Amino acid sequence: MLREAVLTTICATKFINVLTLELAMQDRNHLSNVKITHETKIITNGLLDIPMLQLLDETGKVTDKSQVPDLKKPLAEKILKSMHYTRLLDDRMIGAQRQGRISFYLASRGEEAATVASAAALSDNDMIMSQYREQGALVFRGYQTKQFMNQMFSNQEDPNKGRQMPIHYGDKALNFMTISSPLGTQIPQAAGYAYGQKMAKQPAITICYFGEGAASEGDFHAGLNMAAVLNCPCIFFCRNNGYAISTPAAEQFAGDGIASRGIGYGIKTIRIDGNDVLAVYQATKLAREIALKETCPVLIEAMTYRLSAHSTSDDPTGYRSKEEEEQWAKKDPIVRFEAWLTSKKWFDEKAIEAFKDETRTEILNALKVAEKVHVNPIEDIVEDVYDTPPWHLQKQLKELKAHVEKYPEHYPKTSGRDA
Repeated sequence: MLREAVLTTICATKFINVLTLELAMQDRNHLSNVKITHETKIITNGLLDIPMLQLLDETGKVTDKSQVPDLKKPLAEKILKSMHYTRLLDDRMIGAQRQGRISFYLASRGEEAATVASAAALSDNDMIMSQYREQGALVFRGYQTKQFMNQMFSNQEDPNKGRQMPIHYGDKALNFMTISSPLGTQIPQAAGYAYGQKMAKQPAITICYFGEGAASEGDFHAGLNMAAVLNCPCIFFCRNNGYAISTPAAEQFAGDGIASRGIGYGIKTIRIDGNDVLAVYQATKLAREIALKETCPVLIEAMTYRLSAHSTSDDPTGYRSKEEEEQWAKKDPIVRFEAWLTSKKWFDEKAIEAFKDETRTEILNALKVAEKVHVNPIEDIVEDVYDTPPWHLQKQLKELKAHVEKYPEHYPKTSGRDA
Protein backbone atom coordinates (compact mmCIF):
# COMPACT_ATOMS: atom_id res chain seq x y z
CA MET A 1 0.00 0.00 0.00
CA LEU A 2 2.84 2.35 0.89
CA ARG A 3 4.56 1.60 -2.45
CA GLU A 4 1.32 2.31 -4.38
CA ALA A 5 0.81 5.55 -2.47
CA VAL A 6 4.34 6.68 -3.25
CA LEU A 7 3.92 5.85 -6.95
CA THR A 8 0.61 7.69 -7.04
CA THR A 9 2.22 10.74 -5.46
CA ILE A 10 5.13 10.64 -7.93
CA CYS A 11 2.75 10.34 -10.91
CA ALA A 12 0.59 13.18 -9.62
CA THR A 13 3.66 15.36 -9.08
CA LYS A 14 4.91 14.64 -12.59
CA PHE A 15 1.46 15.43 -14.03
CA ILE A 16 1.37 18.76 -12.18
CA ASN A 17 4.90 19.60 -13.34
CA VAL A 18 4.03 18.75 -16.96
CA LEU A 19 0.80 20.76 -16.74
CA THR A 20 2.69 23.71 -15.23
CA LEU A 21 5.28 23.48 -17.99
CA GLU A 22 2.59 23.36 -20.67
CA LEU A 23 0.87 26.40 -19.22
CA ALA A 24 4.19 28.23 -19.08
CA MET A 25 4.87 27.30 -22.67
CA GLN A 26 1.46 28.66 -23.62
CA ASP A 27 2.30 31.94 -21.90
CA ARG A 28 5.51 32.14 -23.90
CA ASN A 29 3.89 31.09 -27.18
CA HIS A 30 5.22 33.50 -29.79
CA LEU A 31 2.15 32.83 -31.94
CA SER A 32 -0.36 33.81 -29.24
CA ASN A 33 -1.04 37.27 -30.70
CA VAL A 34 -0.76 36.38 -34.37
CA LYS A 35 -3.88 36.68 -36.50
CA ILE A 36 -4.65 33.98 -39.04
CA THR A 37 -5.27 34.80 -42.71
CA HIS A 38 -6.15 32.65 -45.71
CA GLU A 39 -4.95 35.21 -48.25
CA THR A 40 -1.45 34.96 -49.69
CA LYS A 41 -0.17 38.51 -49.32
CA ILE A 42 3.31 40.05 -48.99
CA ILE A 43 3.36 43.05 -46.71
CA THR A 44 4.77 46.13 -48.43
CA ASN A 45 6.63 49.10 -47.02
CA GLY A 46 4.54 52.06 -45.96
CA LEU A 47 1.76 49.98 -44.41
CA LEU A 48 2.14 51.98 -41.18
CA ASP A 49 1.97 55.76 -41.41
CA ILE A 50 4.07 57.42 -38.68
CA PRO A 51 3.22 61.14 -38.32
CA MET A 52 5.52 63.89 -37.02
CA LEU A 53 4.49 65.92 -33.98
CA GLN A 54 4.76 69.67 -34.60
CA LEU A 55 3.48 72.26 -32.13
CA LEU A 56 5.20 75.31 -33.66
CA ASP A 57 5.16 75.80 -37.41
CA GLU A 58 8.21 77.09 -39.26
CA THR A 59 7.28 80.71 -38.47
CA GLY A 60 6.95 80.03 -34.75
CA LYS A 61 3.14 80.02 -34.63
CA VAL A 62 1.31 77.49 -32.46
CA THR A 63 -0.39 74.76 -34.50
CA ASP A 64 -2.78 73.58 -31.75
CA LYS A 65 -3.15 75.58 -28.52
CA SER A 66 -4.61 72.61 -26.66
CA GLN A 67 -1.34 70.67 -27.11
CA VAL A 68 1.09 73.38 -26.00
CA PRO A 69 3.06 72.23 -22.92
CA ASP A 70 2.95 74.18 -19.67
CA LEU A 71 6.36 75.76 -20.17
CA LYS A 72 7.04 78.46 -17.58
CA LYS A 73 8.87 81.66 -18.49
CA PRO A 74 12.08 80.98 -16.47
CA LEU A 75 12.50 77.55 -18.08
CA ALA A 76 11.75 78.95 -21.54
CA GLU A 77 14.40 81.63 -21.05
CA LYS A 78 16.93 79.06 -19.86
CA ILE A 79 16.29 76.92 -22.95
CA LEU A 80 16.78 79.93 -25.24
CA LYS A 81 20.01 81.02 -23.53
CA SER A 82 21.36 77.47 -23.60
CA MET A 83 20.73 77.27 -27.34
CA HIS A 84 22.41 80.60 -27.96
CA TYR A 85 25.37 79.66 -25.76
CA THR A 86 25.79 76.37 -27.63
CA ARG A 87 25.83 78.10 -31.01
CA LEU A 88 28.30 80.76 -29.83
CA LEU A 89 30.56 78.06 -28.39
CA ASP A 90 30.41 76.14 -31.65
CA ASP A 91 31.26 79.19 -33.75
CA ARG A 92 34.21 80.17 -31.56
CA MET A 93 35.69 76.67 -31.39
CA ILE A 94 35.39 76.07 -35.13
CA GLY A 95 37.44 79.25 -35.49
CA ALA A 96 39.94 77.96 -32.91
CA GLN A 97 40.35 74.74 -34.85
CA ARG A 98 40.93 76.65 -38.09
CA GLN A 99 43.62 78.64 -36.27
CA GLY A 100 45.33 75.43 -35.18
CA ARG A 101 44.60 75.97 -31.49
CA ILE A 102 42.64 72.72 -31.10
CA SER A 103 42.76 69.62 -33.28
CA PHE A 104 39.07 68.88 -33.89
CA TYR A 105 35.57 70.17 -33.33
CA LEU A 106 32.03 69.10 -34.05
CA ALA A 107 29.21 71.67 -34.11
CA SER A 108 25.46 71.30 -33.61
CA ARG A 109 24.14 74.33 -35.52
CA GLY A 110 20.52 73.68 -36.46
CA GLU A 111 20.08 70.88 -33.92
CA GLU A 112 20.11 72.91 -30.70
CA ALA A 113 16.40 72.45 -29.99
CA ALA A 114 16.66 68.66 -30.13
CA THR A 115 19.31 68.47 -27.42
CA VAL A 116 18.51 71.44 -25.18
CA ALA A 117 14.72 71.07 -25.06
CA SER A 118 14.96 67.32 -24.44
CA ALA A 119 17.41 67.87 -21.59
CA ALA A 120 15.00 70.44 -20.14
CA ALA A 121 12.32 67.75 -19.87
CA LEU A 122 14.50 65.45 -17.77
CA SER A 123 15.28 65.18 -14.08
CA ASP A 124 18.82 66.06 -12.97
CA ASN A 125 19.08 62.48 -11.67
CA ASP A 126 18.53 61.01 -15.13
CA MET A 127 21.64 59.69 -16.86
CA ILE A 128 22.59 61.18 -20.21
CA MET A 129 24.51 59.02 -22.66
CA SER A 130 25.56 61.14 -25.60
CA GLN A 131 26.98 60.58 -29.04
CA TYR A 132 29.02 63.72 -29.79
CA ARG A 133 26.63 66.49 -30.85
CA GLU A 134 24.80 66.97 -27.55
CA GLN A 135 26.82 69.76 -25.98
CA GLY A 136 23.53 71.65 -25.65
CA ALA A 137 22.30 69.12 -23.08
CA LEU A 138 25.50 69.59 -21.12
CA VAL A 139 25.17 73.37 -21.30
CA PHE A 140 21.62 73.15 -19.97
CA ARG A 141 22.79 71.04 -17.02
CA GLY A 142 25.36 73.64 -16.02
CA TYR A 143 28.69 72.58 -17.52
CA GLN A 144 31.01 75.55 -17.18
CA THR A 145 32.88 77.33 -19.96
CA LYS A 146 36.25 76.55 -18.38
CA GLN A 147 35.30 72.86 -18.26
CA PHE A 148 34.56 72.87 -22.00
CA MET A 149 37.89 74.54 -22.68
CA ASN A 150 39.99 72.32 -20.43
CA GLN A 151 38.59 69.24 -22.13
CA MET A 152 39.12 70.57 -25.64
CA PHE A 153 42.69 71.66 -24.92
CA SER A 154 43.44 68.35 -23.13
CA ASN A 155 45.28 70.19 -20.38
CA GLN A 156 46.05 69.35 -16.76
CA GLU A 157 42.68 70.69 -15.64
CA ASP A 158 40.88 68.13 -17.80
CA PRO A 159 39.46 65.35 -15.56
CA ASN A 160 40.09 62.86 -18.39
CA LYS A 161 43.80 63.81 -18.35
CA GLY A 162 43.82 64.64 -22.02
CA ARG A 163 43.18 61.08 -23.12
CA GLN A 164 40.14 61.92 -25.22
CA MET A 165 39.68 63.84 -28.45
CA PRO A 166 38.13 67.31 -28.14
CA ILE A 167 34.33 67.34 -27.54
CA HIS A 168 34.40 63.97 -25.75
CA TYR A 169 32.96 65.40 -22.54
CA GLY A 170 31.91 63.65 -19.36
CA ASP A 171 30.80 64.82 -15.92
CA LYS A 172 29.83 62.53 -13.06
CA ALA A 173 28.25 65.32 -11.00
CA LEU A 174 25.92 66.22 -13.87
CA ASN A 175 25.07 62.57 -14.70
CA PHE A 176 26.61 62.90 -18.16
CA MET A 177 28.44 59.74 -19.19
CA THR A 178 31.81 60.30 -20.84
CA ILE A 179 31.55 60.19 -24.64
CA SER A 180 33.43 57.54 -26.60
CA SER A 181 34.34 57.78 -30.29
CA PRO A 182 33.16 54.38 -31.61
CA LEU A 183 29.74 54.94 -33.13
CA GLY A 184 26.72 53.48 -31.34
CA THR A 185 28.47 51.93 -28.34
CA GLN A 186 26.41 54.05 -25.96
CA ILE A 187 23.14 52.42 -27.12
CA PRO A 188 23.51 48.96 -25.49
CA GLN A 189 25.32 50.65 -22.60
CA ALA A 190 22.26 52.84 -22.04
CA ALA A 191 20.00 49.80 -21.99
CA GLY A 192 22.26 48.18 -19.41
CA TYR A 193 22.49 51.30 -17.26
CA ALA A 194 18.71 51.75 -17.34
CA TYR A 195 18.30 48.10 -16.35
CA GLY A 196 20.54 48.83 -13.34
CA GLN A 197 18.37 51.82 -12.42
CA LYS A 198 15.35 49.56 -12.59
CA MET A 199 16.93 46.86 -10.38
CA ALA A 200 18.02 49.49 -7.86
CA LYS A 201 14.49 50.95 -7.91
CA GLN A 202 15.83 54.41 -8.67
CA PRO A 203 13.26 57.08 -9.65
CA ALA A 204 15.31 57.91 -12.73
CA ILE A 205 15.74 56.95 -16.36
CA THR A 206 18.53 56.99 -18.95
CA ILE A 207 18.37 58.99 -22.17
CA CYS A 208 20.56 57.88 -25.05
CA TYR A 209 21.28 60.24 -27.93
CA PHE A 210 22.46 59.12 -31.35
CA GLY A 211 22.16 60.03 -35.02
CA GLU A 212 20.33 58.08 -37.69
CA GLY A 213 23.73 56.99 -39.02
CA ALA A 214 24.48 55.22 -35.73
CA ALA A 215 21.21 53.33 -36.17
CA SER A 216 22.95 51.41 -38.94
CA GLU A 217 25.33 49.91 -36.38
CA GLY A 218 24.68 46.49 -34.88
CA ASP A 219 24.79 48.01 -31.40
CA PHE A 220 21.58 49.89 -32.19
CA HIS A 221 19.64 46.69 -32.78
CA ALA A 222 21.19 44.87 -29.83
CA GLY A 223 20.54 47.81 -27.51
CA LEU A 224 16.91 48.36 -28.49
CA ASN A 225 16.06 44.68 -28.36
CA MET A 226 17.70 44.33 -24.94
CA ALA A 227 15.80 47.34 -23.59
CA ALA A 228 12.49 46.05 -24.97
CA VAL A 229 12.87 42.49 -23.68
CA LEU A 230 14.19 43.52 -20.25
CA ASN A 231 11.79 46.47 -19.87
CA CYS A 232 14.51 49.06 -19.32
CA PRO A 233 13.40 52.64 -18.44
CA CYS A 234 15.33 54.27 -21.26
CA ILE A 235 14.62 56.97 -23.86
CA PHE A 236 16.37 56.35 -27.16
CA PHE A 237 16.61 59.78 -28.76
CA CYS A 238 17.52 59.71 -32.45
CA ARG A 239 18.57 62.95 -34.11
CA ASN A 240 17.70 62.25 -37.72
CA ASN A 241 19.57 65.10 -39.40
CA GLY A 242 19.51 63.55 -42.86
CA TYR A 243 23.16 62.63 -43.20
CA ALA A 244 25.60 60.08 -41.81
CA ILE A 245 28.59 62.35 -42.49
CA SER A 246 28.21 62.50 -46.30
CA THR A 247 25.76 59.63 -46.79
CA PRO A 248 22.16 60.86 -47.19
CA ALA A 249 19.34 59.05 -45.41
CA ALA A 250 18.00 57.65 -48.71
CA GLU A 251 21.25 55.70 -49.10
CA GLN A 252 21.26 54.50 -45.50
CA PHE A 253 17.89 52.72 -45.31
CA ALA A 254 14.79 52.00 -47.36
CA GLY A 255 12.32 51.87 -44.47
CA ASP A 256 10.33 54.68 -42.85
CA GLY A 257 13.15 56.31 -40.95
CA ILE A 258 14.15 55.13 -37.49
CA ALA A 259 10.73 55.31 -35.81
CA SER A 260 9.52 52.23 -37.68
CA ARG A 261 12.36 50.22 -36.16
CA GLY A 262 11.23 51.06 -32.66
CA ILE A 263 7.77 49.71 -33.44
CA GLY A 264 9.39 46.61 -34.92
CA TYR A 265 11.13 45.96 -31.61
CA GLY A 266 7.92 46.47 -29.64
CA ILE A 267 8.99 49.86 -28.29
CA LYS A 268 6.65 52.80 -27.73
CA THR A 269 7.63 55.34 -30.38
CA ILE A 270 7.02 58.93 -31.42
CA ARG A 271 8.34 61.04 -34.32
CA ILE A 272 8.73 64.76 -33.75
CA ASP A 273 9.86 67.97 -35.44
CA GLY A 274 13.36 68.24 -33.98
CA ASN A 275 13.54 71.98 -34.72
CA ASP A 276 10.43 72.67 -32.64
CA VAL A 277 11.32 73.34 -29.00
CA LEU A 278 7.76 72.76 -27.78
CA ALA A 279 7.38 69.43 -29.60
CA VAL A 280 10.75 68.19 -28.35
CA TYR A 281 10.02 69.22 -24.77
CA GLN A 282 6.49 67.79 -24.77
CA ALA A 283 7.48 64.47 -26.33
CA THR A 284 10.50 63.95 -24.06
CA LYS A 285 8.51 64.82 -20.95
CA LEU A 286 5.81 62.29 -21.90
CA ALA A 287 8.40 59.67 -22.85
CA ARG A 288 10.08 60.07 -19.47
CA GLU A 289 6.77 59.67 -17.63
CA ILE A 290 6.01 56.48 -19.56
CA ALA A 291 9.51 55.03 -19.19
CA LEU A 292 9.44 55.59 -15.43
CA LYS A 293 5.85 54.62 -14.72
CA GLU A 294 5.66 51.59 -17.02
CA THR A 295 9.33 50.61 -16.75
CA CYS A 296 9.87 50.41 -20.48
CA PRO A 297 11.88 52.01 -23.28
CA VAL A 298 10.59 54.77 -25.56
CA LEU A 299 12.06 55.78 -28.93
CA ILE A 300 11.94 59.39 -30.10
CA GLU A 301 12.91 60.22 -33.68
CA ALA A 302 13.62 63.95 -33.99
CA MET A 303 13.56 65.14 -37.60
CA THR A 304 16.14 67.91 -37.87
CA TYR A 305 19.04 69.10 -40.03
CA ARG A 306 22.75 69.67 -39.53
CA LEU A 307 23.39 73.19 -40.84
CA SER A 308 27.10 72.92 -40.07
CA ALA A 309 29.60 70.48 -41.50
CA HIS A 310 29.72 67.04 -39.89
CA SER A 311 32.96 68.12 -38.22
CA THR A 312 35.93 70.36 -38.92
CA SER A 313 37.28 67.48 -41.05
CA ASP A 314 34.26 67.62 -43.36
CA ASP A 315 33.31 69.71 -46.40
CA PRO A 316 29.53 69.47 -46.98
CA THR A 317 29.70 71.23 -50.37
CA GLY A 318 30.75 67.89 -51.82
CA TYR A 319 27.45 66.18 -51.06
CA ARG A 320 24.69 68.78 -50.63
CA SER A 321 23.62 72.02 -52.29
CA LYS A 322 23.51 75.58 -51.00
CA GLU A 323 19.81 75.65 -51.90
CA GLU A 324 19.15 72.73 -49.56
CA GLU A 325 21.01 74.44 -46.73
CA GLU A 326 19.12 77.68 -47.31
CA GLN A 327 15.77 75.87 -47.17
CA TRP A 328 16.65 74.36 -43.80
CA ALA A 329 18.10 77.62 -42.49
CA LYS A 330 14.55 78.99 -42.72
CA LYS A 331 13.58 76.37 -40.12
CA ASP A 332 16.21 77.57 -37.63
CA PRO A 333 15.09 76.34 -34.18
CA ILE A 334 16.35 79.44 -32.35
CA VAL A 335 14.53 81.87 -34.65
CA ARG A 336 11.36 79.77 -34.43
CA PHE A 337 11.44 79.65 -30.63
CA GLU A 338 12.14 83.38 -30.36
CA ALA A 339 9.05 84.03 -32.49
CA TRP A 340 6.95 82.05 -30.03
CA LEU A 341 8.51 83.86 -27.05
CA THR A 342 7.70 87.15 -28.77
CA SER A 343 4.06 86.12 -29.10
CA LYS A 344 4.06 85.44 -25.35
CA LYS A 345 5.75 88.82 -24.71
CA TRP A 346 8.63 86.96 -23.07
CA PHE A 347 11.34 87.85 -25.57
CA ASP A 348 13.67 90.70 -24.63
CA GLU A 349 15.92 91.28 -27.64
CA LYS A 350 18.22 93.75 -25.84
CA ALA A 351 18.72 91.34 -22.94
CA ILE A 352 19.51 88.47 -25.30
CA GLU A 353 22.01 90.55 -27.29
CA ALA A 354 23.69 91.55 -24.02
CA PHE A 355 23.81 87.90 -22.97
CA LYS A 356 25.38 86.94 -26.31
CA ASP A 357 28.03 89.66 -25.99
CA GLU A 358 28.88 88.53 -22.45
CA THR A 359 29.00 84.91 -23.56
CA ARG A 360 31.36 85.64 -26.45
CA THR A 361 33.72 87.42 -24.07
CA GLU A 362 33.50 84.63 -21.50
CA ILE A 363 34.22 81.93 -24.09
CA LEU A 364 37.19 83.81 -25.58
CA ASN A 365 38.70 84.56 -22.16
CA ALA A 366 38.32 80.95 -21.04
CA LEU A 367 39.92 79.79 -24.29
CA LYS A 368 42.94 82.02 -23.76
CA VAL A 369 43.40 80.72 -20.21
CA ALA A 370 42.96 77.04 -21.06
CA GLU A 371 45.43 77.03 -23.95
CA LYS A 372 48.18 78.27 -21.62
CA VAL A 373 47.69 75.48 -19.05
CA HIS A 374 50.25 72.68 -19.37
CA VAL A 375 49.18 69.42 -20.94
CA ASN A 376 49.34 66.31 -18.79
CA PRO A 377 52.69 64.57 -18.23
CA ILE A 378 53.34 61.87 -20.79
CA GLU A 379 53.55 59.28 -18.00
CA ASP A 380 49.80 59.64 -17.48
CA ILE A 381 49.21 57.67 -20.64
CA VAL A 382 49.91 54.35 -18.87
CA GLU A 383 48.33 55.18 -15.49
CA ASP A 384 44.90 54.44 -13.98
CA VAL A 385 44.38 51.00 -15.51
CA TYR A 386 46.82 48.73 -13.68
CA ASP A 387 47.96 49.12 -10.08
CA THR A 388 51.50 49.09 -11.45
CA PRO A 389 52.02 49.55 -15.20
CA PRO A 390 53.21 46.19 -16.63
CA TRP A 391 56.57 45.82 -18.30
CA HIS A 392 55.29 46.07 -21.85
CA LEU A 393 53.61 49.45 -21.20
CA GLN A 394 56.73 50.71 -19.46
CA LYS A 395 58.74 49.62 -22.49
CA GLN A 396 56.36 51.42 -24.86
CA LEU A 397 56.46 54.56 -22.70
CA LYS A 398 60.26 54.55 -22.82
CA GLU A 399 60.17 54.23 -26.62
CA LEU A 400 57.60 57.04 -26.86
CA LYS A 401 59.75 59.36 -24.76
CA ALA A 402 62.75 58.60 -26.98
CA HIS A 403 60.66 59.37 -30.07
CA VAL A 404 59.49 62.74 -28.66
CA GLU A 405 63.05 63.61 -27.68
CA LYS A 406 64.25 62.79 -31.20
CA TYR A 407 61.57 64.89 -32.91
CA PRO A 408 60.84 67.74 -30.45
CA GLU A 409 59.66 70.10 -33.20
CA HIS A 410 56.61 67.87 -33.74
CA TYR A 411 55.69 67.77 -30.04
CA PRO A 412 56.06 71.35 -28.78
CA LYS A 413 53.71 70.88 -25.82
CA THR A 414 55.42 67.72 -24.56
CA SER A 415 59.10 67.94 -25.43
CA GLY A 416 61.44 69.50 -22.89
CA ARG A 417 59.09 68.88 -19.95
CA ASP A 418 60.08 66.91 -16.88
CA ALA A 419 56.51 66.68 -15.56
